[in-house]
Amino acid sequence: MAKKKVYIDLGHEGDLKGMDPGAVGNGLKECNVVLEIGKYIKDMLGEYENVEIKFSRLGDKNFSLEQRTNEANVWGADLYLSIHINAGGGIGFESYIYPGAGAKTQAFQNAVHSKIIGKKVFTKDRGKKRANFHVLRESKMAAMLTENGFIDNKTDAAILKSRSKLILIAAGHVEGVAEFLGLKKKPESKPTSSNSEKLYKVQVGAFSDKGNADNLAAELKKKGYQTYIVQE
Repeated sequence: MAKKKVYIDLGHEGDLKGMDPGAVGNGLKECNVVLEIGKYIKDMLGEYENVEIKFSRLGDKNFSLEQRTNEANVWGADLYLSIHINAGGGIGFESYIYPGAGAKTQAFQNAVHSKIIGKKVFTKDRGKKRANFHVLRESKMAAMLTENGFIDNKTDAAILKSRSKLILIAAGHVEGVAEFLGLKKKPESKPTSSNSEKLYKVQVGAFSDKGNADNLAAELKKKGYQTYIVQE
């Protein structure tokens, strides 16, 4: 079975000089928040079979919108998922697909959007929307963009500062992708015996008289040894 290819676009570039940090507010930068979400997504999607993941970045990186969609198109991605944080005075979560998108892209949006809202992280569902964004228009595969809260809203900013909440946001993205693509988790490997699991027993003595065995056990305990008596 051919592996499904998922391109994860972590919005903007970074907070180094000359880079686009995205939206800024409440002590947060969009570029850093989406990067943290992306790292959780990387670990979680890695638990599934038959899927390859490519990230636009996993650190600070000068990378234009055109370069991102070109990379995804050349790679032959099956899905394009762009992750962002909103700004502008609102509150809550919303997602976008291209206005001319077909049923497959709509189903992709439905799956991811519902999984994220189902995590009950955000106080408001702003809905499934459409927009003429470059990454949605120029990508050749089913593509969607998520706006995960408003960085300039104190309620949402508190969510974005919480590691546990970011993990839930990442899980919503991953579960939506997995549901849409029909991915299955890798089977858990059964533990195998190793030297660290073996026990090596030391026998000090064997006595036909239980009293002698008790005396030796008591003497060993005084010296700090763990002892027990077994009758054979």
